[in-house]
Amino acid sequence: MPNPRGGVLFQKVPGLASRGLHWRQLLLVYVLAVGLLAGSAYTMYVHYDFSHSLDTRSYLSMARGEFRGVSITRRYRVPVPAVAGAVAWPVEQVYARIWPQRAATDWPLRLAFYLVNTLVLAGAGLLIFRSCVLYGASPPAALLALVAVLTSRWAVYTAGLPLVDSLYLLVFALAFYAARSGSAAALVACILLGPHAKESFIFLAPWLLWFARPALSWPRQLGWLALSGALAYAVRHWIDTQVGAPPQESLNNALDHLHNITYSLRRLLSVKGAGEIFSIFGFFWLVLLAGWRFSSQLWLRPLGLGGLALLGVILVHMLLSGDLGRMGYLASPVFAVVFALLLTHHPALQWLGGTAAETEPPKPVA
Repeated sequence: MPNPRGGVLFQKVPGLASRGLHWRQLLLVYVLAVGLLAGSAYTMYVHYDFSHSLDTRSYLSMARGEFRGVSITRRYRVPVPAVAGAVAWPVEQVYARIWPQRAATDWPLRLAFYLVNTLVLAGAGLLIFRSCVLYGASPPAALLALVAVLTSRWAVYTAGLPLVDSLYLLVFALAFYAARSGSAAALVACILLGPHAKESFIFLAPWLLWFARPALSWPRQLGWLALSGALAYAVRHWIDTQVGAPPQESLNNALDHLHNITYSLRRLLSVKGAGEIFSIFGFFWLVLLAGWRFSSQLWLRPLGLGGLALLGVILVHMLLSGDLGRMGYLASPVFAVVFALLLTHHPALQWLGGTAAETEPPKPVA
């Protein structure tokens, strides 16, 4: 494609992206993702002060099987605490031999969360890398995009602490990847995990029904959504029975989140809110500014309506949550693709991301 300022905007070399990546190459990407997260998140795991964090104390209680006293906002997000609780048992046996004084404390459970969240978040990173390549980015550019996403302060926070955000990012990565690749397995995994990761998955479901049709037709998606909803209801009923909570409490809690919209809008439009958004990916945002003049050719057209609509879903999450940065990090799959496409195709940045491959022009998500 001609460059309006002279030269060629898309330089192509045959054969790079048309080849599928071997499983050994994907394993290497996953190991890289684990390495990026494990080192930086370790400091967070060791030194974080839990005294002011109700979220982390709640998930530690859930991992021990204690749901009474846990906020209704968090007590149904059971997969990560359940897995961490299972991992904590062998970790505790090791602690008993090496650090006997720590074995009876929260240290084994905190380490289990650190291990589980790091591995889950690295899995999301691998899917993000594959999405970048599917959208037409070169593998070196996709790797640099992965670095930009997994060195975010929110990645360090998510991997290092007893939280469940890693699973929800994996759900978004599965959704974005399934819509582009047509992978039915990825879409089914997204649907089955989504309601258990966070209740706000309900806002992602309409996006899946429309934009993930290449993976599964909407009637089949509805069937899987019904099954997933039934499983989520069963888990909720069991937990409510344990704590003696009335069923309508969940509805009242959901309606209470509507009060956050006004607060979130005021914060989003403030200087502090702008700083919070910038802090999600930090100075990596500046790479996007380098390609703003060619945005339609470089990434708007390849992303299509699907990518922009997913950003709209994430905006809804941000407004309802009030935690702009934490929810904004869910945009990592879209950000990474934009970042990787700029490195691949922008004439001033190609030396960073390798050379664009000989492929058909990227097709937008319908």
